Amino acid sequence: MEGALLFLHDLSVPFTNNAAERSLRVMKLRMKISGCFRTLLGAEDFAIMRSIIDTARKNGLDVMEVLAGTPEQFLAAIGIEFPDWWESDHDKKRQG
Repeated sequence: MEGALLFLHDLSVPFTNNAAERSLRVMKLRMKISGCFRTLLGAEDFAIMRSIIDTARKNGLDVMEVLAGTPEQFLAAIGIEFPDWWESDHDKKRQG
């Protein structure tokens, strides 16, 4: 319960969840317009791209520059080290 009122003590904590809801709105709007995604891989691609775009905007980065760069550059720009072991399931699906 104490976390629910954290915004009263820490002014850096927003008192609404509007930012998260706005991020989800794009996905819901896309589904409303087209009715659905044709494939699961297409839905995953869309979700990954939206996540990257939202994260770039929230960190004050140029979206086009982020999309043109590598995943390593993006993670470095938001302060996350790219793990040596990284190879996502998504990449594996694309390869074969």
